[in-house]
Amino acid sequence: MRRVKIFDTTLRDGEQSPGCSMNLNEKAVMAQQLDKLGVDVIEAGFAIASPMDFKSVQTIAASLSENTSCVVASLARAAKGDIDLAWDAVKGAKNPRIHVFLATSDVHMKYKLRMTPEQVLNTVSEMVAYAKSFCDDIEFSAEDASRSEPEFLAKVYSNAIAAGATTINVPDTVGYSTPQEMANLITYLREHVKGIEAVDISVHCHNDLGMGVANSLACVKAGATQVECTINGIGERAGNASLEEIVMALRTRKDFYNADTNIDTKQIYRSSKLLSNIIGVPIWPTKPVVGSNAFAHEAGIHQHGVIANTQTYEIMNPEDIGIPHNTLVLGKHSGKHALRERLVSMGYELSDAELEDVFVRFKNLADKKKNITSSDIEALILHRNKNQDNLNLQFISHVVNAGRDVPNMSCIKLERDGEILQEVAIGAGPLDASFKAINKMLGVDVKLHSFSLNAVTDGEDAIGEAVVKISDDKHSGGHTFTGSGLSTDIIESSIRAYVNGINKMLDADI
Repeated sequence: MRRVKIFDTTLRDGEQSPGCSMNLNEKAVMAQQLDKLGVDVIEAGFAIASPMDFKSVQTIAASLSENTSCVVASLARAAKGDIDLAWDAVKGAKNPRIHVFLATSDVHMKYKLRMTPEQVLNTVSEMVAYAKSFCDDIEFSAEDASRSEPEFLAKVYSNAIAAGATTINVPDTVGYSTPQEMANLITYLREHVKGIEAVDISVHCHNDLGMGVANSLACVKAGATQVECTINGIGERAGNASLEEIVMALRTRKDFYNADTNIDTKQIYRSSKLLSNIIGVPIWPTKPVVGSNAFAHEAGIHQHGVIANTQTYEIMNPEDIGIPHNTLVLGKHSGKHALRERLVSMGYELSDAELEDVFVRFKNLADKKKNITSSDIEALILHRNKNQDNLNLQFISHVVNAGRDVPNMSCIKLERDGEILQEVAIGAGPLDASFKAINKMLGVDVKLHSFSLNAVTDGEDAIGEAVVKISDDKHSGGHTFTGSGLSTDIIESSIRAYVNGINKMLDADI
């Protein structure tokens, strides 16, 4: 059974997806979860892209446990300045990697790089060797490899390996290839690249034609030893190959691929939900593996079959990917010990301080709901990090007056640095009035780009999660910030989301 390495680029390529940006704390939390998931490599960012990207890579590199076997990588163009900064960012990691890339397709070399093939070959040799002078673990990617001339591509990779690359990456950068074409390319490179037997062969497939996962799996079948992917498949344009789909395809069809990964599959669902919570992008119900419908059956024939034997219509067990059971309940009389036991059974390990924070909110929720399910607890856990930040603003209370043919009015009370702020405003509806009151109170001109509201648990007393995307010309520099809030009261969850987004914006203060 071959072992395929999982290279996760959620924090670099994934975060480049519009609307999927993360702040420093959120990236650090996500990196810790990726480490628990068992990924082999975390691409923590593109160090030279911005001071915040550099700080994110540096923080993640230094924050992972001494016991980790995970590699932390930073992307770098084939230029000394990029490589210098990438090394400065990752050098604090237990297992650092510099990931150098240069385009190799005719269209990229002619119109973007304005370099001849000979210049590209020389640059690859020079810059990979330069990166190797800092770090033993070097990955080289030939951008737009799938549209490059195979013979030239083989020369590029041969030069990279000769200069010290330990992994060569074959990207389908624009999602143009088909599974058979990608498999043929891997086969060709294995036969024509000098020294390829001594390095990892990686693939990085985009999903523009919906074949990112299929292309990646075809490459594994052809001999690739590393797959680059993201949680929930987020990424540029139509996204990247989805980590959870690749991992579970290999796990479920070991008989076909004769390959597996080191991923702890029981952490898949948690990782997926955490990312969705951080970036404010819901998981589509029919999303393979982690979507809410993935293990749901409504058709009578399906239900009859599953009742008789789950294997009739389920090829995976929900427990295998860590989907929590929703049957055992806690109530307002439950104590901290019972909550801790439940959290442990769900796979969450919290410090005493973290448990105290969750327990306070658990008690508040128990006063509003008759029974607290595992899904309710999971929602509290996913939102605990937002309450541990050094927030500029804290939501205190709200009072709204709303109805048809009456003024929609909202009174909002916030706390900032120990000072209580209060303001009243009238709007087109209770939320419009609430948001206007907050803007007026803070003297800001926040623009609301999008708003969504979803029930994250079941029942008539379900917890509602509100997600907003906001910006402000003075503070955000054209960037949008995602805020989310949780409550059984949808007005309260919406106000909390708005305040959470403003906190992130003020914290960044670009």
